[in-house]
Amino acid sequence: MRSAIFLPLVVFFLSAIVLAQSATAASLGRYEVFGVEDGDMLKLRAGPGIGFNVIVGLPNGTALRVHSCEQTGGTRWCRVSLQRARGLKGFVSWAYLRKIR
Repeated sequence: MRSAIFLPLVVFFLSAIVLAQSATAASLGRYEVFGVEDGDMLKLRAGPGIGFNVIVGLPNGTALRVHSCEQTGGTRWCRVSLQRARGLKGFVSWAYLRKIR
């Protein structure tokens, strides 16, 4: 009888640990927009390339969470979300990101 209760509890807790680790691994960390020329903004795009629509412009210092990156042509594009508006997601060029420590 004890094993009938114990085994499902062990499975439940192990599943919770694996899911928590997967959620953490889904992010490459926190970055900020850096190196954009004065008077300009980094374009948050709907997809990984300049052919995609611009969602919004991001000034230097904007905090982002990087979820993944991919190479498209000669540019590395990263799927990001804004720290202060996590529902706002899109793609930016890796060249304008700096790790927040």
